[in-house]
Amino acid sequence: MRQLDTQRSFSLALAASALGLVVAPQALANEAAERLTERLEPLETYEAGFEQQILDSSGERLQQAQGEMWLSRPGLLRWEVEAPYSQTVVSDGDDVYLFDPDLEQVTVQSLDRRVTYTPALLLSGSAGQLTDNFEVSSERQNGDDVFTLIPDSPDTLFETLSMTFDDDTLTELWMTDSTGQRTAISFSDIRQNAPIDDARFDFAIPDGVDVIREQAP
Repeated sequence: MRQLDTQRSFSLALAASALGLVVAPQALANEAAERLTERLEPLETYEAGFEQQILDSSGERLQQAQGEMWLSRPGLLRWEVEAPYSQTVVSDGDDVYLFDPDLEQVTVQSLDRRVTYTPALLLSGSAGQLTDNFEVSSERQNGDDVFTLIPDSPDTLFETLSMTFDDDTLTELWMTDSTGQRTAISFSDIRQNAPIDDARFDFAIPDGVDVIREQAP
């Protein structure tokens, strides 16, 4: 039996983190941030299959899932988990919907607007906001560029957020929380800047399901 709170928190965190991939940063203050900007500025849309894992602090796998995702700037996301369970997360830029068909439940949460909390906004803010709130670093690993963002404030979804690029293509996303638990997402069949119908990011609450409306943290 799945633990609902863990699953919901995981999916909403993924939604917030993934949204951060498609917002173009402004000119930034340090070299690593500038190089990250160069990767993200041309990205208008992003579509891919994914495999996601949750690892505990010792590296033991706690959960694994796979599915498809679609992103469009600014702030639009559809994240569909296909196996081992079905779940859909949709952001229309204002609200985030998490639909669990097994539980016949939809959770609705306003997209948090604080730059220190939502990765969707941390890269869309001013250079001052980024440098005031995050340390951005980069390194080469196995021929790829890895960019790591570390927040100065504890009021965030993550302790570190890392993006791996093969040339200009995002291939992996890693997020570590305050307990040391890690979320690892690897992308496949990647399509960048291909047209995506805006209707993909609409969500109609199905009839007969329970609706839980939450305030953003």
